[in-house]
Amino acid sequence: MTMFCYQCEQTIPGQACTTRGVCGKQETTANLQDQIVQAVKEIGFYNHQLRQSGRKDAEADQKTLDFLFATVTNVNFDDARLAGILDAARKIAERLKRETGTMCPGKEWITIPLRRENFGEDAASLQELLMYGIKGTAAYAHHAFLLGREMDEIYGFFAKALGSLAAGNSSIDELIALCMECGGVNLKAMELLDNAHTEHFGHPVPTPVCVTPKKGKAILVTGHDLLDLEELLKQTEGKGIHVYTHCEMLPAHGYPGLKKYPHLAGNYGGAWQDQHKEFAAFSGSILVTTNCLQNPQGYEHRIFTTGCAAWPGLKSIADRVPGGMKDFSPVIDAALAETGFTEDGEEQTLLVGFGHNAVLGVADKVIDAVKSGKIKHFYLIGGCDGAKPGRNYYTELAEKIPKDCVILTLACGKYRFNKMPFGDIDGIPRLLDIGQCNDAYSAIQIAVALANAFGTDVNGLPLSMILSWYEQKAVCILLTLLFLGVKNIKLGPSLPAFISPAVLGVLVEKFQIAPISTPETDIKTTLAG
Repeated sequence: MTMFCYQCEQTIPGQACTTRGVCGKQETTANLQDQIVQAVKEIGFYNHQLRQSGRKDAEADQKTLDFLFATVTNVNFDDARLAGILDAARKIAERLKRETGTMCPGKEWITIPLRRENFGEDAASLQELLMYGIKGTAAYAHHAFLLGREMDEIYGFFAKALGSLAAGNSSIDELIALCMECGGVNLKAMELLDNAHTEHFGHPVPTPVCVTPKKGKAILVTGHDLLDLEELLKQTEGKGIHVYTHCEMLPAHGYPGLKKYPHLAGNYGGAWQDQHKEFAAFSGSILVTTNCLQNPQGYEHRIFTTGCAAWPGLKSIADRVPGGMKDFSPVIDAALAETGFTEDGEEQTLLVGFGHNAVLGVADKVIDAVKSGKIKHFYLIGGCDGAKPGRNYYTELAEKIPKDCVILTLACGKYRFNKMPFGDIDGIPRLLDIGQCNDAYSAIQIAVALANAFGTDVNGLPLSMILSWYEQKAVCILLTLLFLGVKNIKLGPSLPAFISPAVLGVLVEKFQIAPISTPETDIKTTLAG
């Protein structure tokens, strides 16, 4: 079975990875992940049958989240772990098949080329758009589940949509409707996660974060999982270890429940694609909680994975038992064995913590600034970063946006410009860091609240969304924006390879989606509109 993967933005050459993934994924790994996805579709098919008969299966619902998250880009590269996941998925599918007494059709359709052969380019394109949207939504629901939050509506949609993909008999119109429904369900999943975060850690508050190291032993935490970070902070209290965030963990510093730990020392490094250089230079141990993970080079002895993240040969921190915490003592011991930083760096800071609660708390001030003409326009420049050429566009865009405009940002794409001195407008920072990609719900809430204040909808605001995408969580966020009817989104640095020309034509016609062009042209176009 040959490899065929085009689920991320870095596919070769903008079409698909067919021998080895740009991410480092081997052909065997890609095929195992394809088989896991197929098994999860079968679980969905049978689970939907159960639900239609008034029954539910908690294991099938919850494990669907785990299984799908393991197939998201840059999460799990370990064939042994993936083989175990595949075995577990197939056992659940077989159990559900016996319970329902039905047979899932389409079992032989595993690879994308076969799907194209069976369904045609446009149907295959919509199937992939839906599948990637489901994967992204599963990641958000997975985070919420770890904090004790779940929603049956999400599970029900997964069963229905995955069952549809397994059967392979949905029409183009039905697939489009499922994609839009996925956007609506993802909105609820993001709201669920937002509530889980804010109830557990408190609402983020504007907070300066040191981005230079401090003298002493050190642990670096990357990924997205705030619960892992909290448990590590508890276990490192009084041990003389500074804990640093990396990449998408930067927003953790705004949460009262996390910033209360004095040894949460700051943020180290930038976006995920620079980790080879940054991790090699980090003088301590490293914990990877979710994506994005790259092949460790020279620091394998001091990097650890946990949860769904895995790389062959790396030590993994076991999952927590019910009511308990993960045991991070191996990470702590590795940090104590390293030299740590030998001196303090010259202090520099970034400002984070502008979640919807913080921004809406000063909404009157923002609205007055718009009405008085002091704020002319808002730009949401957010999304994933990546190594593929073309992403300097976002740096240049942020630099050239007029000084009477405010930039909202989230996810790791902000590292392209978040250290620039943007200043403020009447005390309102011109750069408002909303948080992780997981915090896209905050951006939506801010936009909706402003629209209500001005008696319009989001499309009627002086707001432009210029987004960068890399993997499946960006896909489900895009589907959410389309579900909400948001138009004129500019997307880059390249359009998804899995979107067929006809499907793209529908998105352009209905939502006026457009690729990015040049910073100057896009600024001129957005301000003219």
